[in-house]
Amino acid sequence: MQNNSQVVFVLHGLNDSVTNRQVFFAFALTSYLVTIVVNVMLIVTVFLEKTLHEPIYVFLCNLCFNGLCGASAFYPKLLHDLVADAHVVTYAGCLTQIFAVYCYVFCEFTGLTVMAYDRYLAICRPLRYSALMPARRVAWLLLLTWCFSLLETAIGLALTAGLPLCGRHIDKIFCTNWEVVKLSCVDTTVNNIYGFVLMFSHVSQTGLILVSYTHLVRASLRLRSDRKKFVQTCLPHLAALLIFTGSLMFDIMYSRYGGGGGGGSGSLQALHNALAAEFLVVPPLINPIIYGINLHQIRTRILQNLSHKPEVHKALS
Repeated sequence: MQNNSQVVFVLHGLNDSVTNRQVFFAFALTSYLVTIVVNVMLIVTVFLEKTLHEPIYVFLCNLCFNGLCGASAFYPKLLHDLVADAHVVTYAGCLTQIFAVYCYVFCEFTGLTVMAYDRYLAICRPLRYSALMPARRVAWLLLLTWCFSLLETAIGLALTAGLPLCGRHIDKIFCTNWEVVKLSCVDTTVNNIYGFVLMFSHVSQTGLILVSYTHLVRASLRLRSDRKKFVQTCLPHLAALLIFTGSLMFDIMYSRYGGGGGGGSGSLQALHNALAAEFLVVPPLINPIIYGINLHQIRTRILQNLSHKPEVHKALS
């Protein structure tokens, strides 16, 4: 059986000039640092403020933590390649990045589904919300989110790791499962079937979110208080879902059906790189911002912390 441990993949996504790569490096580094700052700021704010220890904020912290994991699976390798002459990655390194990226993707989907369920209970079952969403259930939902995502990723990666490879060239700036599967020397029907199973699973999750929002919209149309709660917490959630699914679907469709080799003009390649990596760049950066702007409690607490008001430190002590 072929030993893949010595395989070194060549990433063909970065074929721009050195000057362009320097510009991209500055942009990527700035984006990564801002992503870290805004996510950590929101997580720390929720952690320090006891009045924010509610399910919606806990789930939001989980979303931000997952965003940090996804960004950290992508940016360090990209930043290294932008200043390096050779854009290569070892077999183990490629599988590690695939595991981290796909775990982020699956956890994002499942986390958004759990948040939709939480908003459904908060708006459509307000009188029973405390009983239906106690701290113990919140912990179980978080545990389920991560365990389910890790299991999905581990199964897919195990199927890919068993494939003998006949190619070494990946036409992207980061490793994905499909790009590695395409390099296999043998039939990949099992991998394709599992891919469709995963797609069906997450399409079903999206369906559950849409059903929840159908009830949420009806409830918000009945009562003005529900309408305010819908605008503050549900619209940011819906925006996060649309941004994430839209960018992810572009990458999936282009990778499978876009045809693309490593050729093409530098500007077109750069555009493809940006769009293909959007699901790893935009949601982790935008999620804490749109939630921080729309959620009054978080926005107020962050502004107070930044202003260093004495009463804030007294309240947090």
